[in-house]
Amino acid sequence: MDEQSNIVLIGMPGVGKSTVGVLLAKAMSRSFMDTDVRIQSREGRSLQEMLDAEGPARFCELEERYVLSLQRRACVIATGGSVVYSPTAMAHLKASGVAVHLDLPFASLEERLADVGARGVVMASGQTLRGLFEERQPLYRQYADLTVNCEGLEHEQVVARIAQALAAELTRPPTRTE
Repeated sequence: MDEQSNIVLIGMPGVGKSTVGVLLAKAMSRSFMDTDVRIQSREGRSLQEMLDAEGPARFCELEERYVLSLQRRACVIATGGSVVYSPTAMAHLKASGVAVHLDLPFASLEERLADVGARGVVMASGQTLRGLFEERQPLYRQYADLTVNCEGLEHEQVVARIAQALAAELTRPPTRTE
């Protein structure tokens, strides 16, 4: 990772990507962007309104289109939890940055997501939060360059862990392949 690389936050809804993203951007003197907010502001509707009107598949296409349009450098980007359904979007994000998976155990997410049905979460009809968690966790692990377990941590502590891990990466000498 270099100074111009983006820091891309991925993870389940409710894990704190947006809040941590704002704090991380401030701590690292970078700009911040939330892809869900960008989509909502450009479309003039809430995520839940888009999901209700067009369904999860169409929303994921829209999300992919917006993510592929991003041309940011030295930015902290908080993504929607469903971005990992698009290998194309994830390849685009990882080409310009490092993917940081903010992780929480299911029980903690369940407490935070009492309003999952009104929150604009991409879920199949009849899918449970547990089913969504089990479906997405392997995708987050697949794309993550770094995973931070957020259990029991305040947002500022999560930011400190990310910053420390990224600083260590910046100071590590390049690996030579012969």
